[in-house]
Amino acid sequence: MQNYKKILVTAIATLAFGSSAIAADKLKIGTEGAYPPFNLIDASGKVGGFDVDIANALCAQMKVECEVVTSDWDGIIPALNAKKFDAIVASMSITDERKQAVDFTVPYYTNKLQYVAAKGSDLKTDKASLKGKVIGAQRATMAGTWLEDNMGDVVDIKFYDTQENAYLDLTSGRLDGVLADKFVNWEWIKSDAGKGFEFKGEPVFDNDKIGIAVRKGDPLQAQLNAALQTIIADGTYQKINAKYFPFSIY
Repeated sequence: MQNYKKILVTAIATLAFGSSAIAADKLKIGTEGAYPPFNLIDASGKVGGFDVDIANALCAQMKVECEVVTSDWDGIIPALNAKKFDAIVASMSITDERKQAVDFTVPYYTNKLQYVAAKGSDLKTDKASLKGKVIGAQRATMAGTWLEDNMGDVVDIKFYDTQENAYLDLTSGRLDGVLADKFVNWEWIKSDAGKGFEFKGEPVFDNDKIGIAVRKGDPLQAQLNAALQTIIADGTYQKINAKYFPFSIY
């Protein structure tokens, strides 16, 4: 955590937090609402999760009202650029391709990609063993991109609009395995639906940086970076982390 604080301080050392980049007293946050424990819609219809708690903490630090709205994952960047909301807090990986369309804050956590499959199955995760296997991933995610780039010539990749639908096909036997963010998989295998499944192999990619997306050139990026530094320094971030995970997700 100390190293991360140093990175944040360096990134915003020249910023004046007092000069507001927000034109109004409300910040509209876009998230997916289908990626527990990071963002989800509960039984009462309320949007919650780690991402939403981080967004609310940032809004509180910036002294603005926080309005959270949901968007389909495939259309979330176009919706941001169409000004349907001001920022995306939805566990979005920072990639060079996305940087062409949006700007990102510094990372607020780091994820890993790891396979899950049925307990007792002989799924091995090296390329030779995966030949001919059917592996699921959510469309337009780091997991999907990694599969295409690294396993596309040997694996039958099935893409899904939501992570939940990938898990549904895994439990129904239509997939040999799923590749997804480790922390999302960790949450799922604790659930009733995922109790018959387990991690397979080691993480295949362990440096997936997650950031908040804003429109290109929006000064809101700098203000969010400053607010993020503050909630890490004052312990707010650690309290949110502990609510969802018994370990740091940095």
